[in-house]
Amino acid sequence: MPPSLILASTSLYRRQLLGRLGVPFSTESPGIDESTQPGEGPLSLVGRLARAKAAAVAARHPDAWVLGSDQIAMRETDILGKPGSSEACVAQLLASSGREVAFLTAVCLLRARDSRRLEHVDTTRVHFRQLAECEVRRYVALEQPLDCAGGFKSEGLGIALFESIESVDPTALVGLPLIWVARALREAGLDPLGSEP
Repeated sequence: MPPSLILASTSLYRRQLLGRLGVPFSTESPGIDESTQPGEGPLSLVGRLARAKAAAVAARHPDAWVLGSDQIAMRETDILGKPGSSEACVAQLLASSGREVAFLTAVCLLRARDSRRLEHVDTTRVHFRQLAECEVRRYVALEQPLDCAGGFKSEGLGIALFESIESVDPTALVGLPLIWVARALREAGLDPLGSEP
């Protein structure tokens, strides 16, 4: 019997993505403090949070493999959070008009029993086209991407806001880089394609 897998997240997006691999898993909230530490840069922050999420759940389930993930959106040196309101979302998208936003998506797969840990950070660059306020307002009203870092859903209508996306893994932008996750699961003995149907 393969080891159990737990997704250390309550994110619907991550749950749907991981479900695509066909490996049975459960979900559990990590319940950690996600505040930035003094002097902590974005790359350090996103990696630390992915590890902390996985470690918090793994401490309660030492024999399970636990997958933690975190994502940060950056426009130059500004970190873009989840907008939370329609007005904040409109403002965030208008500020990104004609500019590049980089998304750092960190993933950590660990098992507490033997301290095994696999980690990865994916960088995706989104180039926004020039956006008019009326179309941004229409987009926000239609899709309500208020719980998404950067203020859009690339897997939905948000794709119409871009000039281009630079990525080695298109699923990373949604919240979980499945190419890396599938490789890590194989290393952990949870091969998505390894068992008979």
